[in-house]
Order: sequence, then structure tokens, then C-alpha cells
Amino acid sequence: MSVFECVLFMVFCIKRSLAIATLCLTCLLGLLVPSAYALDLSPAPEAATAYIISPSDSETVSSPFIVQFGLSGMGIAPAGIDRPNTGHHHLLIDVDELPSLTEPLQGSEQVLHYGAGQTETELSLTPGAHTLQLVLGNYSHIPHENPVISEKITVTVE
Repeated sequence: MSVFECVLFMVFCIKRSLAIATLCLTCLLGLLVPSAYALDLSPAPEAATAYIISPSDSETVSSPFIVQFGLSGMGIAPAGIDRPNTGHHHLLIDVDELPSLTEPLQGSEQVLHYGAGQTETELSLTPGAHTLQLVLGNYSHIPHENPVISEKITVTVE
């Protein structure tokens, strides 16, 4: 259903029932919101790279441990600050599939935000193997148009 058809249907529904009209408005907003996120994509230089400085891939660590974030070709800026060629880190822990790269990264136990511009963190993870990966987000937590994503590393926690 196109946006125009949704608007026409919503007008029809307003004549019939306020509850149905509200449902139609919610559907219309659902069609428009993803395209609004697309407008918030920020460009990133093609040579920009994010990487995990420490720990290294396949390293065995004791919990808690420090994770140091690296970034080249761009700068760090806190969330909410819209400056060209900047962003802030998001750390993905044990994430099998990357989240959407055209919408804000949703914070969770597996997606940690470092919106103040932090370049390291202390993690406490359960014993066993864990994967870590960085995704740079722009001022509104959306990955860049050319996503800046680190290689995924695996650490073993003792």
C-alpha cells in the first residue's frame, strides 16, 4: 500500500471511527519513519576503520577486563554532536548478525553505547568464549552511510 493510499484510507476511516483512524495513522507513521532514518545517514570516508586495540583476537582474559577501541580516518564526537567525519563507538557482544545499519542502534546487553565519546570500557563477562565487534554510529546512533565496522574478535574469559 502506498503512502497516498494510506492517507486516503485514513481519511475514510476518520469518517467511520476514531479508533480505526488511529490505527491507520500508526500504520502511516510506520511507513514514513524508516525513510526518516535514511535521511540521518552520515557519510564516512572510505578509508575509515574501527578496530579493537585490546584484547587481541583469541586472547584469554580474566573478568573484568579492559577493551580499548581504535579508530582511524575519523574522529570521535559524543552522541548528539553532528560534526562531519565523526561518530561514537557501539560495542557488540556475542552478536551473530549485525543489526540494521540504517536505523539507530538499539542499546541492550549485547549492544553497548559509548555516546560520551569513550574509547575504552571495562567488561565483566561470564566464563567462556565471547565475540566483540565495534560499530561506529553518527550523532543519532545510526551507522554511517559507508559503515565503519571492526573485525569481529573472539576472547575467552577464564
